Amino acid sequence: MANERPRIDMERAKTVAQNVIGDVASMVHGAMSFIGDRLGIFKAMAGAGPLTIDALAAKTGLSPRYLREWLGAMAAAQYVDYDPAAETYLLTPEFAAVLADDDSPFFIGSYFQMAQAAVSVAPKVAEAFRSGTGVTQAEYPASFFEAAERNSLTRYKHKLLRKWLPAMPHVVEKLNAGGTAADVGCGGGRAAIMIAEAYPKARLTGFDIHAESIERARRNAEGAGVADRVAFAVANGAELPEGRFDLVTTFDVVHDAIDPVALMRGVRRALKPDGSYLVQEVNVSGDVKDNIRTLGKMIYSVSTLYCMTTSLSHGGAGIGAAMGEPKARELAAAAGFSRFTRLPIKDDFAVLYELRP
Repeated sequence: MANERPRIDMERAKTVAQNVIGDVASMVHGAMSFIGDRLGIFKAMAGAGPLTIDALAAKTGLSPRYLREWLGAMAAAQYVDYDPAAETYLLTPEFAAVLADDDSPFFIGSYFQMAQAAVSVAPKVAEAFRSGTGVTQAEYPASFFEAAERNSLTRYKHKLLRKWLPAMPHVVEKLNAGGTAADVGCGGGRAAIMIAEAYPKARLTGFDIHAESIERARRNAEGAGVADRVAFAVANGAELPEGRFDLVTTFDVVHDAIDPVALMRGVRRALKPDGSYLVQEVNVSGDVKDNIRTLGKMIYSVSTLYCMTTSLSHGGAGIGAAMGEPKARELAAAAGFSRFTRLPIKDDFAVLYELRP
């Protein structure tokens, strides 16, 4: 009969159900981890050795009853080591490096903040599935952009100055000599600020269409003591000043641009004749079959919940985060760049291209 259910492999279905329950568990456990990050519980446990619930409550000023349940979740997820005899909980140095230490190259605790903020707009994204439009940046909570800044800060601290820029020695030479650079889609301005701190003679400008991020970037520059050498402006990357910069950077920007070709053309016009454009994108393929792994699972999800939908909300290209190198080359050619080089940098998450006019 037409409505008869198809036969299924019962054992395989059981395994599938268990796997899906695992994903649900990860989703709600992510909320627990968000709380641990937000309330500083991970930080309180880092380096403290085994702690009882009451000891952790004393360190944090938080409710012992809530901490008991939270620690149960952490122990079940094996984020903390539980000693049933002593009734203590331990955050090992390895987990502390990932969850509690903002200065660690492995720190990703802020991803829980980003995930929580992104999931909060899922009902609006669901409606966009029907309309084919999108969700604008204005509809996201401020915590999403704060989390994005925290996420990028870890990469900038350990990669931007140590690995990424040194892969272009001619650019480093110009910055040392007092060159000019711009970061387009700068968010909270951390990349521009770090470059200014590393190259005291250089002059930096950050551009972003998100006014709240620009205000935060200005405060960050004041706090870092470089506001005299780093300026920030609310501006579309397609409308940059012409022929001004030795270096222009975009970090995770092209794939969610409203008009990526116009953006890249604007960058090309803004470069000096011998300038360089550093493009950083996510190190995934443009082909689904190559992305069937944990990173692909995360990237397609974040892309749907933010990158693609914010572009489509303005009638944009909606390329999405899984852009891949072939698409990057296509966009660069359409924008008029004559040279495209994939920089020889090994990175599980990021891929970098240098484009020249």
